[in-house]
Amino acid sequence: MAKKALLIGINYVGTKAELRGCVNDVRRMHISLVERYGFSEKNIKMLIDTDSSSIKPTGKNIRQALLDLVEPAKPGDVLFVHYSGHGTRLPAETGEDDDTGYDECIVPSDMNLITDEAKEQIGESTKKKNRDSGDSSTINKETEAEINEVGSRSLPLETFIDMLKQETGNDNIEVGKIRTTLFDMFGEDSSPKVKKFMNVILSNLQETIATSPGEILGSIENLAQEFLEQKLNDDVKPAIQEVYAGAINGAFPDNGILISGCQTDQTSADASPPGHPELAYGALTNAIQIILGETKGKISNKDLVLKARKLLKKQGFDQRPGLYCNDAYVNAQFIC
Repeated sequence: MAKKALLIGINYVGTKAELRGCVNDVRRMHISLVERYGFSEKNIKMLIDTDSSSIKPTGKNIRQALLDLVEPAKPGDVLFVHYSGHGTRLPAETGEDDDTGYDECIVPSDMNLITDEAKEQIGESTKKKNRDSGDSSTINKETEAEINEVGSRSLPLETFIDMLKQETGNDNIEVGKIRTTLFDMFGEDSSPKVKKFMNVILSNLQETIATSPGEILGSIENLAQEFLEQKLNDDVKPAIQEVYAGAINGAFPDNGILISGCQTDQTSADASPPGHPELAYGALTNAIQIILGETKGKISNKDLVLKARKLLKKQGFDQRPGLYCNDAYVNAQFIC
């Protein structure tokens, strides 16, 4: 049995979305994996944006690192992914079953958004190895002492758009143009959902080109907006009810274990002790480290999340960490 981990920490240094504690989070988690859970140094890959000698956590590099983690996986392997950095949400552009009105994204250092890649890749690997074992993959995501400074790890869409404008020099970027902008910036290295969206738009443009070739540029914007509105009204809203009904009934698929920094209507905190910004941390990651340090022996996923909620409330944080997994793993050990 192999134990492998991917640790991603992004501080967005020098941007208007700068955070302080994300790289500290992954370094602390690295220590825990080695000293407490027996992970080998050679089986832990770190992607951080504050060290020139480290692989940068760009969208392309994160996708490749996920592939490198899950593709060689065998039955019985333990895969652990930790992400500390910004998250954001885009209005959904498809009517697929997992849509809840938004595409929830993590924000790489180059803004090449990661949409469903992590969930799909970890999920497929888990399905593959669980045919022969009871193990599962774990994703710890914080898209998040006395507290001196507290910031949010939820990146407002307006701020993300401002960062795109600064990066591209194009001031004419709005919500409906985010995906076309990302595709223009990253091409085939874009998120699969961005490429899928562009394929639909370009396919629809063929008729416009044939009938009104002089109106192509205007049609791109109009088609994108029409597509978003149609999918939201016809497909996404009905799908929301199905998704939440399944969640209430415990019908989560066997796609690994996800521990998130907060609920979907909350944000995760980036905090630091008084006078020590260099010791900044993510609220959930810090809580997990405290709990693990006070716990002798094993702790279940459920107990870890419940204790983290209690501790965070005591520390003055509003966020409530979430546990998302198949019912069979609720009481399973946190990291086998």
